[in-house]
Amino acid sequence: MKKRQFLSTAAGSLAGALGISAVPACAAAADKSAGQTTAPAVLTIAGAIERNNRGPVDPVVDQMMHKQNVQFTRAFAFDLAALAKLPAVTINPTLEYDSKPHQLRGPRLADVLDALGASKAPGTQIVFHSVDGYMPQLSFVQLRQYGYILATHIDGKPMAIGGFGPIFAIYDADSIAEQAQKPLNQRFALCPWGLYCIEVVAGK
Repeated sequence: MKKRQFLSTAAGSLAGALGISAVPACAAAADKSAGQTTAPAVLTIAGAIERNNRGPVDPVVDQMMHKQNVQFTRAFAFDLAALAKLPAVTINPTLEYDSKPHQLRGPRLADVLDALGASKAPGTQIVFHSVDGYMPQLSFVQLRQYGYILATHIDGKPMAIGGFGPIFAIYDADSIAEQAQKPLNQRFALCPWGLYCIEVVAGK
């Protein structure tokens, strides 16, 4: 299969899984409300994205976001079923918690952000929000270089809240020279578990 055809097919597959159309940016406005879910959301992506399926933060209902000062007017919310439909990849990093390799599986974060029309402006930042208040930040360039995935499973089992769940934003540190040379307990400072929200902050 030709590379161009493969990329087009992959993009269409991801867009279909999100419940949105694989359309040019100029036509995205008619598609912004697609993919809305009535199941509980486990991940909300907000900020400089073109597509959305929910409205602003509700200071009453969205208590965790409100208390962690997450603010947006529109966002895209995923439930577990929606995430499970996305094309997934598997990585096998050695984790700092037991110094053993583990299988982590989930969609590529960069692909998900691309499908939502995330800003590609120079200097765009990604801010992660975890249930415990941990809030690491990195550039969109770093995110692509490291190959982050939104892991929903570890060693073949869904990740639960109270463990690494609902989502673990992580890369394969063993295969990234910049990270692999660090002590094990320093390789995952930018990899939040218990992830529930991502903000895309456009560069200026």
